[in-house]
Amino acid sequence: MKEYINPKKENWEELLKRPTESLHDIRKIVQPIMDEVKKNGDSSVKNYTEKFDGISINDLLVTKEEIEAASKKVDQKLKDAIKVAHENITRFHKAQKITDLRIETMPGVLCERKSVAIPKVGLYIPGGTAPLFSTVLMLAVPAKIAGCKEIVLCSPPDKEGNIHPAILFTAELAGITKIYKVGGAQAIAAMTYGTESIPKVDKIFGPGNQYVTAAKQLASLDGAAIDMPAGPSEVLVYADEDANPAFIAADLLSQAEHGVDSQVIFVTTDQDIIPTLQKEIYHQLSELPRWEIADRCLQNSAVFILKEEKECIDLINIYAPEHLILLTKNAREIADKIENAGSIFIGYYTPESAGDYASGTNHTLPTNGAARAYSGVSLDSFIKNITYQEITAEGLQKLGPYVEEMAEAESLRAHKNAVTVRLNSIKN
Repeated sequence: MKEYINPKKENWEELLKRPTESLHDIRKIVQPIMDEVKKNGDSSVKNYTEKFDGISINDLLVTKEEIEAASKKVDQKLKDAIKVAHENITRFHKAQKITDLRIETMPGVLCERKSVAIPKVGLYIPGGTAPLFSTVLMLAVPAKIAGCKEIVLCSPPDKEGNIHPAILFTAELAGITKIYKVGGAQAIAAMTYGTESIPKVDKIFGPGNQYVTAAKQLASLDGAAIDMPAGPSEVLVYADEDANPAFIAADLLSQAEHGVDSQVIFVTTDQDIIPTLQKEIYHQLSELPRWEIADRCLQNSAVFILKEEKECIDLINIYAPEHLILLTKNAREIADKIENAGSIFIGYYTPESAGDYASGTNHTLPTNGAARAYSGVSLDSFIKNITYQEITAEGLQKLGPYVEEMAEAESLRAHKNAVTVRLNSIKN
């Protein structure tokens, strides 16, 4: 990890740059995939699956028999853990329901807002170097609670043409039945345009590599909404002198093992902790099955040693991390000062992995600085709010003249006339 001691504030943004390729360049690679799937449907999806995943797939839809067989392969302890996570995620997302709004803004003028589920949604579940069955819960649970009528799930097949058993078990637990063996940009294209097998959806959810991210961005320009511009995972850990170096190292490595294009940032005011932390990182790293991935990620990562707490908070808000871990005595106080973060983990005993799996919050979060303007996935992501208004004759008599005046001032005579003809009919 690169080490920066009291770098000038004007240099922070440059030093905090993510190790990502230009999405502009990646979109040039992805656009032909989108175009071909739009034109040729299933045949292009299957061709790209063979090209990128190394397997020829005849039937993209996962059968009921395949789901049942996969469920038997999942260890009972893992099933129990997934069920606990399902319960917690369900409990937290159910609590996010809001009541419909109904208010009379002036006598005779009734305004309402109601939440309506997005009818068709597509869930993308990564399944490459790490099959993220936990993401099934994070997306499927709120989709079901929201009441989405059609839920489509796409995940890449392995070399035998199968989706990881834990993904299929979790999907079945969450009530998802339309599951397709397709990943990458071709999966996003299929859900964007629809194919003979895969339905077109209204909104696409889920994390992925930079090709999936670029495909989602292109999809958003061609009729499909997306959850957010999410890319490679990242974490920023801020620790004080009382933090356990083993905790810090574990939190940094838990994100570093996601992928070589992930990034981890460590921020502190305590320079004395660094030697111990370095030893702890390499000790834990040597015991990881995915140590090579984590090690390459660490090469793109950095340590910032700053003078005071306020500087650390300023740097955090500039970086806008996907995950922010606060290993400090006054973690709650600091959390209240954070403006830009996807999800915040407060205190010495709150590992980021708890939120990744089972605490109840959602782990589908904005990356690459998008936390400055985007929220993570929630129940709100799967609904839209429709407003209504109903005006009585008496209400229009009160409100109408003001509308006429404003429409006239904007030279929109037809707008004014829509009020005037009604007011005239009332008078007559």
